[in-house]
Amino acid sequence: MGDLFVWLISFFILIALLVIVVYQLMCLADLEFDYINPYDSASRINKVIMAEFITQGVLCCFYLVTGHWFMSLLCIPYLYYNVKTYLDKQHLIDVTEIFNLLNWEKKKRLFKLAYLIIILFLSLFWMIWSALEDDEHM
Repeated sequence: MGDLFVWLISFFILIALLVIVVYQLMCLADLEFDYINPYDSASRINKVIMAEFITQGVLCCFYLVTGHWFMSLLCIPYLYYNVKTYLDKQHLIDVTEIFNLLNWEKKKRLFKLAYLIIILFLSLFWMIWSALEDDEHM
């Protein structure tokens, strides 16, 4: 039963990460179609960047602490990328360069979105597996 709660918590953390990445994509799409100006778009995205990095780090550590080594190993490349961009001070979007880097920023977020969706499906699979396994033992 405890394993089911672990997968449920990781599911909600992954949903939070997906919401943050989709929010960033929406801000970039709004900028592309001239619904908001570059300053507003950059400031909105920069406000949630650290939340994304911290949430993803918590998820990776959560998998490590709970003993789900495979899922933790799947989260390490994304965590490495986040740490590397933070240490290189490339994690924030520059207002003056946002139009030049718009396609690159969208591709980065789309890749993150696809990566998180794969991890979400794996988490759902293991959550269903552990629920069925708990059901057999009762």
